[in-house]
Amino acid sequence: MAIISSRDTGQNAEGPKRRQQKSSAWRKEGRELSFAGERGADPSALLQPQAHPGEAQEESLRPRTLAEYIGQTELKEVLSIAIAAARARQEPLDHLLFYGPPGLGKTTVAAVLAAEMGSQFYMTTAPALESPRDIAGYLVRLKRGDVLFIDEIHRLPKVTEELLYPAMEDFRLDITIGKGRSARITSLPLERFTLIGATTRIGALTSPLRDRFGHVQRLRFYEPHELVQIVLRTARLLNVSTDPEGAAEIARRSRGTPRIANRLFKRVRDYAQVRGDGHISQEVAAAALELFQVDPMGLDWIDRKLLTVLVEQFGGGPVGLETMAAVTGEDPQTIEEVYEPYLLQIGYLQRTPRGRVVTPAALRHLGYEAQSPLPLWS
Repeated sequence: MAIISSRDTGQNAEGPKRRQQKSSAWRKEGRELSFAGERGADPSALLQPQAHPGEAQEESLRPRTLAEYIGQTELKEVLSIAIAAARARQEPLDHLLFYGPPGLGKTTVAAVLAAEMGSQFYMTTAPALESPRDIAGYLVRLKRGDVLFIDEIHRLPKVTEELLYPAMEDFRLDITIGKGRSARITSLPLERFTLIGATTRIGALTSPLRDRFGHVQRLRFYEPHELVQIVLRTARLLNVSTDPEGAAEIARRSRGTPRIANRLFKRVRDYAQVRGDGHISQEVAAAALELFQVDPMGLDWIDRKLLTVLVEQFGGGPVGLETMAAVTGEDPQTIEEVYEPYLLQIGYLQRTPRGRVVTPAALRHLGYEAQSPLPLWS
């Protein structure tokens, strides 16, 4: 008996013949995209929103106040009100939960909040809190008003998460002493602190944990003009001559993500230093990013491969996630969490009940011409 994943529903229902007919309805204009050998340089690493191992952002690049923080206007307004109210009452901030795609500044805004409140900032990640003693070690040393930041909070072990419930709600730490019938619970009072959680998968949080946060705020992708400001600020801090057009060229290829914008800026800086006079103009930025295989829409070779496979092997879709992963050789979670969000954001991909579908905008970008729109949507 075959078991079909719900994520795969619909991708194989039509059979090879139907898929071949659909694929033939599309004609590729221009050069064929070749992926052989492109993995060697792995330029896609430039566009991954997750922080690379060993990639520590210079402290000098991080904004220290909300006034210095560029973008996220609505979020900043909400937080400025919360800060002003907490200061007026001389109370710590309520617990906050930030969610959204990686690389948008969840850690940075948490550090800014601590600085604005004049509080000590403790930072950890959920995978590092394997046992109750790990989280207890943080909780018992927190002073009044201190901020504890937990990244990837959706990955907290259940026993650790349950220890947080009374700590967040009643500011007490419940410790179990002994085992079996002789076990007893001892409660230790905690100072009133602020917990800030960050997650890229808010749906993976349990309701009891999510409901204990006083603020739940989403970070959105950045607009191009906001990324231009970020790039120019980074250029000033790193003392790199950059004109607005050069910053705009980097910004529009940065997938709406500050972390990627700063990463691309540093690679363009290297290019300008070695191949030019060190100044970053529009021409220099474009040449550098073309060398690194980042196209004008911010797509790398893996993005183009995903879209091309959908078109050439499945007639534009629909295709299930597991099938996409098997055909492209990429991990399903990586496709879903790293590549798809941006393709969805710019309207190059759609999720339907039957699977993923390439849009006409993506076809035009890749140089395909539709002979008939019927196969794509049928």
